[in-house]
Amino acid sequence: MRAEIETIAANIDNSLELLKQRMDWETAGHRLEEFNAMSEDPDLWNDPDKAQKLMRERQALVDAMGTYTSLKQELTDNLDLIELGEMEEDTDVVAEAEEAIRKLAKVAAQKELEALLDGEADANDTFLEINAGAGGTESCDWASMLARMYVRWAEKQGYKVEVQSEQAGDEAGIKSVAYKISGHNAYGWLKSESGVHRLVRISPFDSAAKRHTSFTSVWVYPVVDDNIEIDVNPADIRIDTYRSSGAGGQHVNTTDSAVRITHHPTGIVVTSSEKSQHQNRDIAMKALKSRLYQMELDRRSASINEAHENKGDAGWGNQIRSYVLQPYQMVKDLRTNYETSDTKGVLDGDLTPFMEAVLAQDVAGMSRADAQSEG
Repeated sequence: MRAEIETIAANIDNSLELLKQRMDWETAGHRLEEFNAMSEDPDLWNDPDKAQKLMRERQALVDAMGTYTSLKQELTDNLDLIELGEMEEDTDVVAEAEEAIRKLAKVAAQKELEALLDGEADANDTFLEINAGAGGTESCDWASMLARMYVRWAEKQGYKVEVQSEQAGDEAGIKSVAYKISGHNAYGWLKSESGVHRLVRISPFDSAAKRHTSFTSVWVYPVVDDNIEIDVNPADIRIDTYRSSGAGGQHVNTTDSAVRITHHPTGIVVTSSEKSQHQNRDIAMKALKSRLYQMELDRRSASINEAHENKGDAGWGNQIRSYVLQPYQMVKDLRTNYETSDTKGVLDGDLTPFMEAVLAQDVAGMSRADAQSEG
């Protein structure tokens, strides 16, 4: 067997070992039996939220076990094929099996990264807010481009996207929009997108066709489960109702059904305008609790906390990623230096490589910290 394939197979084995560790393979079968027993309880669905949470956890375990088993079997099968092909001097069989192992390595590396999404809230649904920053109409248009980019990315992942609130720009685009994105690991993947995003392009709003720089901020925080207690003192909040308008200035509400909640101790402001007043109040309160929970998560992580403290206003010096459309084509993440010239693909939602680069960097940082603490 060629040294290249032996190295690739060893890397796959390393990925499989991490998958085993993350799911605690020794107890996985027993935990699945427990999940199956609980799912058969006739009283389970008396509490739909609890039941759905249990079924999501069960499915995540089933998927993890299935992924490990299938990857392990596929590696074994193809290694056996190579050995058989070499014995029989069948170069076609060997070449086919080697190519299958190369493809398997990419899948295993992807699953290894996904397995690292095991933070306290990584598996949760997420809220994503986009706010136009410095640049006026340019930034409002840039905010709408980012909104489209994230919706496209979420749809490619099979996630559900719901608009929570939206404020149209004065001339074009949007001043702000908030989404709820639902699906396994939605927060874990999107959390790396919090920060300021910078666009450089020839302005479609400038008759002189000059190059403009625009800034828009993105804020991501997890949807908290009902079993996570977040106490909000009624005396600490102000609830306002108002009539809102959506994109293009068309009225979403004919009554003052939109809701804005202001949390005085932190200055957090959340809004919801797409439903009835009662629903909007409930959505906004959940969003507030999620923001407060995010603050608690930040306090537990010095690196994340530092990143948010340094985020500042949506302007120069605070960006995490630059999107350059003129005079050349380049999207570059300033934290990892990952870059691509496929700007169209990125703006069409091909964001996963950027997220993977940040996740890999975070994991490497944690590994170094662990090594230093052990030393």
